[in-house]
Amino acid sequence: MSSLIGAAWTTSSAIAKEIAVVPEVNPAGDIPDTQVFVNYSSPLRFSLKVPEGWARTERADGARFADKYNAVDVTVAPAVQAPTIAAVKSGYVADLVKDGRAVKIESVRQMTLQASSAFLIVYTSNSEPNPVTNKQLRLRSDRYLIYRSGRLATVDLSAPLGADNVDQWKLISNSFRWR
Repeated sequence: MSSLIGAAWTTSSAIAKEIAVVPEVNPAGDIPDTQVFVNYSSPLRFSLKVPEGWARTERADGARFADKYNAVDVTVAPAVQAPTIAAVKSGYVADLVKDGRAVKIESVRQMTLQASSAFLIVYTSNSEPNPVTNKQLRLRSDRYLIYRSGRLATVDLSAPLGADNVDQWKLISNSFRWR
């Protein structure tokens, strides 16, 4: 029994001490400017535009859309109140660093999207290891926290560090709507 506990501790300890991988010089992952976006409407009463053709995984708490190392991941959870900048910095950011893979926070700020206000956490992290090659990439992610009427949506947009997805991520984040 103690060896199982020791093994579990070693695994989480290894993730906590993971070292950031070196970003690729010419990373794959740019979403083409010609990419078509389609409207996704969730049973969790939100919608947003996502790249057409990306693999979709439905979950009880949201959905994930992915293509290679690019991803759009949305979760919805109950929330007693809207987060504050202090709560985002002390809670959400701390959890992200603790639970993520070599997470480095670049910025945290409040902002306005087309349909609502949001908090934006910009960070870099390592990807999950490739199941075949065990290779990891350095990712850049934008995490939006969007609150309304007792619900908090977390919208994560991630791609290999250095990929040029600024316009596409702006389109996706600004398309988020509560229904």
